[in-house]
Amino acid sequence: MVNLGLSRVDDAVAAKHPGLREYAACQSSAFVKGIFTFVTGTGATFGLQMFLQRKFPYPFQWKVLVAVVTGSVASYWVTRVESHRCSNLWLFLETGRLPKDLGTDQRS
Repeated sequence: MVNLGLSRVDDAVAAKHPGLREYAACQSSAFVKGIFTFVTGTGATFGLQMFLQRKFPYPFQWKVLVAVVTGSVASYWVTRVESHRCSNLWLFLETGRLPKDLGTDQRS
């Protein structure tokens, strides 16, 4: 058995997919970046609102709500982008080729 974080993967599966450890490490890193973004985004937004409270006075509950929603949106975006990078890494490790980017079709 091979350990990937808290999960155990059968040796046969790990042997069939040699890039499994790298993919798991990449996904773990993506989730940690998302958590870090949530904490810093929420704190920064809340701090900015406290700094601007003279200009835009509204109740404390709304400041917390706006800060948490902003942090959540930023965290979702960062995690989505990083997870997409991990998916591309997985495809590269499995096939040896990068996936085609449909948005950058260069015609000559």
